Amino acid sequence: MEEEKIEQTSQEELQQELEEELDMEKALEMERAMKVQQEISSPSIDEFVPTQEKKTLRDIEFILDIPLEVVVVIGRTKILVQELLQLTQGSVVALDKLAGEPMEVYVNGKLIGRGEVVVVNEKFGIRITDIISPQERVKQLG
Repeated sequence: MEEEKIEQTSQEELQQELEEELDMEKALEMERAMKVQQEISSPSIDEFVPTQEKKTLRDIEFILDIPLEVVVVIGRTKILVQELLQLTQGSVVALDKLAGEPMEVYVNGKLIGRGEVVVVNEKFGIRITDIISPQERVKQLG
């Protein structure tokens, strides 16, 4: 009986030693994995400190490919449905702008300036003569 106790005690000690070794191996493995992870995910601080010039260029390049809709309004008017239905080819619709008066330039629906109509290579264009100040744009929002 005493031999069984000794054998059982030695088996328990052996099992405990094996568990401790496994725990040590797991701890070492985790430590190695953490070191590898730190090497991979810990970039040097220099990578995140761009020069002022680089930062400005990167910020500008980020928005350069965004498409914008530009609309030039030559004039407006209101007509009745009856008048609209009577329009035919060659009809003339009078607008509220006078000849030579600056045209309004809208970018994505916001008034940004005014200009005069020009012809470039047989196509209409607009020469910007006035840019709306940021203060005026804020007033338009309200």
